[in-house]
Amino acid sequence: MSRTGRAPTTTDWTAEARRIARGRRAGEVGSAPSRQGAGAAAPLSESEIREAEAELGIAFPDEYRAYLRRQDVGGAVNRLCRSTEGWGWHGDPDTNYDLLTTAFPHPDSYRAHEDELIGREPLTQDFPEHDAYQAAFEQWDAEYEVFQERRTAGAVFIQDNGCGFSTLLVVTGPHRGSPWFDGRATCDQILPLDLGGRPVSFTDWLARRSMDLLGW
Repeated sequence: MSRTGRAPTTTDWTAEARRIARGRRAGEVGSAPSRQGAGAAAPLSESEIREAEAELGIAFPDEYRAYLRRQDVGGAVNRLCRSTEGWGWHGDPDTNYDLLTTAFPHPDSYRAHEDELIGREPLTQDFPEHDAYQAAFEQWDAEYEVFQERRTAGAVFIQDNGCGFSTLLVVTGPHRGSPWFDGRATCDQILPLDLGGRPVSFTDWLARRSMDLLGW
């Protein structure tokens, strides 16, 4: 039994962390979009948008879909384009494509689990040998990595805000269409954006900075 009284897990979390990490596309940072030319990229056509939705297994939120049709798809928002890896967001190494069809979880839904997981962090004094502690810690660390990856399921990293911060656009689940702020670089929280006490839409967000829509 662990120090929390729980039976040891039988899940190989190291293997699970490797498996779930394969949903990211590190190559999206450097791979050139197939439509990219000397000038600004043109808006996407309806057929291209439908092709991207079918390939990714999601339906884009209405306001984002309209944005793709009428705007240059470059700029501050990570560009949706077709690359050598298929449809994806250029300049975005963080979106997990394997989790896009999973509903984005509200932070309240996993807060208790996160507290419990942190409470199970192995401590050196609980193990007679360092090797046993190291093995237990590696499994726990991998489980925590999987937990962190699942916190952004159903969302696209739509904008890099610098210093490890990002803006997410939810594409699956009850919060579909709403931007959220990934502030885990400092506060370990994923936060809803707020505009005068009401949720922020994608169109609202386009005209503002994410930092100006936070209640912290």
